[in-house]
Amino acid sequence: MQEDKQTMKLFGLPGKKFASLVSIVVLATMVLAACGSSNGGGSTSINGNGGKGCKKIGVLLPETATSARWDGQDRPDLQRDIPATLSGATVDYSNAQGSADQQKTNADAALTKGDCILVVAASDSVKAAAIVAEAKADNVPVIAYDRLIQSNDLAYYVSFDGVAVGNLQGQYIVDLYKQYVKPGHVNTVMIKGSQTDNNAILFAQGAHQKLDPLFASGALKNVYEQFTPGWDNPTAQTEMQAALTKTNNDIQIAYVSNDGMAGTVIAALKQQHLNGKVLVTGQDATVAGLQNILLGDQTMTVFKDISLEAQAAANIVAAISNGTSTSSLTNGVTTKTQGGANIPSVLETPQAIDKSNVMTVITAGGAALADVCKGLPSGTGGICP
Repeated sequence: MQEDKQTMKLFGLPGKKFASLVSIVVLATMVLAACGSSNGGGSTSINGNGGKGCKKIGVLLPETATSARWDGQDRPDLQRDIPATLSGATVDYSNAQGSADQQKTNADAALTKGDCILVVAASDSVKAAAIVAEAKADNVPVIAYDRLIQSNDLAYYVSFDGVAVGNLQGQYIVDLYKQYVKPGHVNTVMIKGSQTDNNAILFAQGAHQKLDPLFASGALKNVYEQFTPGWDNPTAQTEMQAALTKTNNDIQIAYVSNDGMAGTVIAALKQQHLNGKVLVTGQDATVAGLQNILLGDQTMTVFKDISLEAQAAANIVAAISNGTSTSSLTNGVTTKTQGGANIPSVLETPQAIDKSNVMTVITAGGAALADVCKGLPSGTGGICP
């Protein structure tokens, strides 16, 4: 009590006015505490309102090192399509550069800045669940883009059918393997993507669906199979070198999950003068991959029209913001997480590409003819001027 009298004397206030001041301060403190606790503790972002009315969209992509698609196609397509589909929308872009921890930091920053819908291509499909949890605390929906995030709180998933991609790669081997093998020489290598990317698991699953009957019958022999951490291209080359050493250079088929790794696998084959003699698969229809196909060093790739995927994501963003139904966008399609949740999904259809239909990618805008033919002899593949 003596301390209260001293405090009143310090402020020069009579008792009733001092009591009123104390009440105001206490009330303000309670309001601030309530605001701080409503966003999950730690984030200072505004409440996301479930994305309704949202015009600030956070786009978080995973890396730029192993595939040219992320910065060369996905980024510009999303930055164009989201504002074009949702009037007044702005895109807040960040890239994790291959680090799941950096991507979480990027997500925290996006939420703090008030981004109220997140589009996330996960650097790590499991670790990215923490991003979904933080966003949920702020009532911000997360759309998993291209790579499924293992969270039951995920709002939507937009990608290509990963098992179908693997089916295309595996079926291509089934259809052409006899051109590359001979009795006693039927060895197959499987160099897969990163195990922390759910897509890599789906691609391998789809490929095995087609190849396992050949392995079981002995028509092909699986002599080396490995996931490749981080989809790292130099690691893929090391893996191929290990397979060649193990078999004394006796490899006929190389299932490779994407074009970036296929390029370094081809480099390992060139060291042994085996390029063009081994069936090599790929994916993404990159410029480098298409060049390798035209030169005869890579046998096929899988074209995933990124413009379709980006537009699908933009359509979902707009529907969430406008508060309209997404049923016509997802058409009842769902994807199950490891936790058992069925996530509403848009899954686009991939397409196999070889020498016979490289122009399909160019016509669709997936690559420019000038880029594909740059440095190649005139007349290469029948398409280069």
